[in-house]
Amino acid sequence: MDKADRVRACYLHACLKCVTRSFLTNASLRRRFGVSEKNKATVSRYIREAVEAGVIKPFDELAAPKLMKYVPFWA
Repeated sequence: MDKADRVRACYLHACLKCVTRSFLTNASLRRRFGVSEKNKATVSRYIREAVEAGVIKPFDELAAPKLMKYVPFWA
């Protein structure tokens, strides 16, 4: 996947999680992409790209990095 596809996938995952009253997390996105636990830094980079693109935002900006949850920009 290229960067645009990853950002869109993160956004759509956040939308799906939002309508099911849940949140996008590093763990949920790892499960979605099939990435192993040892490569969680890669998924963190995907989330950061989506936040920088403005399609998702942190649910609680004061949360510890390990506990961050994300929602779509419109939520």
